[in-house]
Amino acid sequence: MTNSHGQRVPYFCVPTTLKTGKMVTITGATAASGGGHRLSFAVHVIRGRWFSLFASFLVMAGAGATYLFGVYSKEIKSTLGYDQTTLNLLGFFKDLGANVGVLSGLIAEITPTWFVLLIGSAMNFAGYFMIWLAVTGKIPKPRIWQMCIYICLGANSQNFANTGALVTSVRNFPESRGIMLGLLKGFTGLSGAILTQIYLAVYGNDSKALILLIAWLPAALSVVFVYTIRAMRVVRQTNEVNVFYQFLYVSIVLAIFIMVMTVLQKVVNFSQAAYAGSATVVCALLFVPLFIAIREESIIWSDQNKNQNPITAPQITVEKPEKNPETTPSCFEKIFDKPERGQDYTILQALLSTDMLVLFLATFCGLGSSLTAVDNLGQIGESLGYPTKTIKSFVSLLSIWNYFGRIFSGFVSENLLAKYKFPRPLMMTLVLFLSCIGLLLIAFPFQGSVYIASVIIGFSFGAQLPLIFAIISEIFGLKYYSTLFNCGQLASPLGSYILNVKVTGPLYDREALKELAKKGMTRSSVKELTCIGARCYRLAFVILASITFFGALVSLILVVRTREFYKGDIYKKFRGDDDEETETEMALSIRK
Repeated sequence: MTNSHGQRVPYFCVPTTLKTGKMVTITGATAASGGGHRLSFAVHVIRGRWFSLFASFLVMAGAGATYLFGVYSKEIKSTLGYDQTTLNLLGFFKDLGANVGVLSGLIAEITPTWFVLLIGSAMNFAGYFMIWLAVTGKIPKPRIWQMCIYICLGANSQNFANTGALVTSVRNFPESRGIMLGLLKGFTGLSGAILTQIYLAVYGNDSKALILLIAWLPAALSVVFVYTIRAMRVVRQTNEVNVFYQFLYVSIVLAIFIMVMTVLQKVVNFSQAAYAGSATVVCALLFVPLFIAIREESIIWSDQNKNQNPITAPQITVEKPEKNPETTPSCFEKIFDKPERGQDYTILQALLSTDMLVLFLATFCGLGSSLTAVDNLGQIGESLGYPTKTIKSFVSLLSIWNYFGRIFSGFVSENLLAKYKFPRPLMMTLVLFLSCIGLLLIAFPFQGSVYIASVIIGFSFGAQLPLIFAIISEIFGLKYYSTLFNCGQLASPLGSYILNVKVTGPLYDREALKELAKKGMTRSSVKELTCIGARCYRLAFVILASITFFGALVSLILVVRTREFYKGDIYKKFRGDDDEETETEMALSIRK
């Protein structure tokens, strides 16, 4: 395919050109489709959308190391002699790195996906490997600010994996974005439990070794699949949703298996061979989507090879219209001249909109409280007298139900939206109300209540993320989605800092100091400041539950503002209803 200057134009570049407002003339040009120009089936599979999606599943399955902080935070606290406030400060920088992804979004706007994934891989290994060196004593004890940088760097790599895999997949399957976000973030939610099973098989019950595992394994996954995850031409297949449900069933089997293993490992002493067997089954289930992807690509391959006759490929002539510099408004003049919801907003238009402000506040309350609960789960179990092995079960349960929350919000919200025009912001409101219950179960514990709280908090925390990402894509468009969905997360670390570092940590330490005073001891007489009892987290989690309830009320404002938008057909523009655009896209869809 060539332009008016006789230059060769790749087919995947043309849709972007069409959106710029340039005039496009299509003429016929015969192109031979002989066997010499066909790629082998293996290359066809690797370059296909379905294999790209499978690769994205694996990358996202390794991108949830931040959810394991509750497992190895005890090692950091005891080895380096931190109090709870300092540990919560580390937790904040972890959340800061995990949720401030504006840099990865901006980089993704101007660089290819493989570059984004490679940067994330390097950051992941560098950050967590330095933490492992510090905890194992292989380097001198770092200063607190250095540890904050290490964990922030390692956690920030998650955003590069998200931007590379998640954003690319949403653009490849735009009409199934709710399902897509649920699946991808679901694998991230399972990541903590998956990595736990692997580390138990490889390293045994050694929390320090877990830090080493999360340093090299996620980095390796991104490197292996770095060139297969890329944006491709959008082609809606009739069985697309059915294939996604098959991926869903596989992931559910994986989640149930991990949950059963987690329970068994709590009541039965597993040998190293048993841990290895469990991890082998987990890895096998992770690769089942590969066979589904190969099957779908084989169908596409067969369809393409049915017609052996030469095909007519379009020849594109691009004519640039003359621009009048006096009438071209600057980007700042357009800030308050916002398009309709669902159209492509600029970055500034979206960030300065009332819808984003309301969503930001709801995210601050909801995710901020949830992250605080996740980061303190290990210390919560300790304060209530649970053994270390049981505490790890809490973390695994939270990870598994985090997965179910993401899957539920992705698939259920998509179905409710398609069948009943049920708005996604209303689903978010209901999820925040549910989260309040889990937080109150920690504030007022009873026997076994932490198990229930782990399930509820994990589910509600997981459900929020796909909803937030989907709402942003639907209201503000996909043109600058790489940056906007990362900007939408900025409220999360801010909420985590205020609620975790400034509220929960000091309240915990205050109760611990009271306990020391009753024993006639001072802070300097103990290496590690520990609080035992239900009162340790009571006031803090009452505050968290109240803030989450307020966030639910705030989200109702977005429900009211977007109710008319969600009553319409929000995916209409992706189906090419305009005859001229449809005809053009059909011509451009012919493969070389």
